[in-house]
Amino acid sequence: MVGRKSILSAAGAAFAIVTALAAPALAQSGKTLRVAMHADVRTLDPFWTTQTIAGIHGMMVYDTLFASDHDQNPKPQMVESWTVSADRMVYTFVLRDGLKFHDGTPVASRDVVASMNRWGKRDGAGKPLMGYTKSLEAKDAKTFVWTLNEPYGLLIDILAKTGTSVPFVMREKEAMVDAFQQIQEVVGSGPFMFKRDEWVPGSKTVYVKNPNYVPRKEPASGHAGGKVVKVDRVEFVWLSDPQTAQAALVAGEIDYLESPAVDFLPILEATPGIKIESHPAMGTMGILQLNHLHPPFNHVKARQAMLHIVNNADYLNTIAADKRLQTLCYSYFGCGVTMETDAGSEPYKSAKDYKKAEALFREAGYAGEPITILHATDHQYINPANLVMIQQLRKAGFLKLDVQAMDWGSVVARRAKKETPAQGGWNIFITGTTVLTSSSPVTHTSIGMGCEKAWFGWPCDAKFEQLRKEWAFAPSLEARKKLAVDISRRAYEQVPYISFAQWRNPVAYRADRIAGVIPVPSVPPMWNIEKK
Repeated sequence: MVGRKSILSAAGAAFAIVTALAAPALAQSGKTLRVAMHADVRTLDPFWTTQTIAGIHGMMVYDTLFASDHDQNPKPQMVESWTVSADRMVYTFVLRDGLKFHDGTPVASRDVVASMNRWGKRDGAGKPLMGYTKSLEAKDAKTFVWTLNEPYGLLIDILAKTGTSVPFVMREKEAMVDAFQQIQEVVGSGPFMFKRDEWVPGSKTVYVKNPNYVPRKEPASGHAGGKVVKVDRVEFVWLSDPQTAQAALVAGEIDYLESPAVDFLPILEATPGIKIESHPAMGTMGILQLNHLHPPFNHVKARQAMLHIVNNADYLNTIAADKRLQTLCYSYFGCGVTMETDAGSEPYKSAKDYKKAEALFREAGYAGEPITILHATDHQYINPANLVMIQQLRKAGFLKLDVQAMDWGSVVARRAKKETPAQGGWNIFITGTTVLTSSSPVTHTSIGMGCEKAWFGWPCDAKFEQLRKEWAFAPSLEARKKLAVDISRRAYEQVPYISFAQWRNPVAYRADRIAGVIPVPSVPPMWNIEKK
């Protein structure tokens, strides 16, 4: 494996060259915020994909019924007030005044009902919520009633979640589009408006201030409170090369860099005017996703075999070589969270055993068939994680790999295919999720084993899903913690996927040019930021 010093040496040299050749800082309007996100905006429908960039786009354009504050407590956002019946099964919500879509029409309860129904057909937490829903009806223009068939106590928490897919409110017109077809019009009621006429996929996405947006009166906190827009325009500039992105921030060509490469943090920290910042709960968990539909990983023995090959620490030392950012974690729910447990992880934590892995693959019926890996080469941490995984699998010696290099957008499109690898499908791809999203068995999309209703890879295990349901209805925190242990043991038995690392991702920005950046553990907000 390439050592940290050699990585830093090569990266530092390339960085210096790029910086030296960078064009002079672009002349900018005092009211234009230029941002480099971790990915390019390619999908306009925030319900279509769990990509974080889709959630970021959605948070710019749409609004939510509830939101999470700095301490991750749910707070009302579009909702003014609500009541809950004594049996905890009937929730009555009233929308606040001043809510309008970008076309000038008022937000109505029927928009909310249609939006939640559409979101609930796609989202990992939304699908079980809808399973516990008896009815969701608009009572009048501003009032809607959510009636449950069981006292499912996570309704408000789920509506406030910021992990993708976020339950945004769309116009009824778009929300009535089949959940498995992408919407084409982007008309939200959020603090920014999408400029479709300036959208250039692969280059730039532009948003402008919504002059008719009425913020809440409370101070901004996390994604909650008043979304006060203090710039006229936000440009998401797509810079696929991490070195170029760092150079752009140093040169002042951008104001904000969402996901700086970890190896370049010392350079950024030493640059006058640049600030590195993170939320205490910020963090990413890497996911090595296995396809449960096709050989070899349709057999549990093959999935278990991977635990004897994959070495967690190797990923950390490559993706986040700075020890301050690392957490060696074997909990499916993340470490440093309430539900943390590594129950059942002994095969994963133990020394790697290739003979054991080979024996398990043989039991699964593996006879040397190619294992198709979707390798995203343009993603800041997925690309190096793929290189580590490929090296680990080749080191095992008995696996035949079919590594197919492509951009992340192509991986996103292809991972939805259920065909065999020979027909355009796949066996493995790498992605990631936030620790915040993973901390609950309900909001943790990737861990679900609901068969056809499960996330990509389509894990299927009725016992596991029953444990998740019991967790959701548990009467106390202690009962949930106990069930989390049972869920963890079952997950390590069935291996829906393999979590390969946990690390923090700070943001970097020009503190000498902007102020008001709100640190959050997930989707970064662009409101409250002002140009100096």
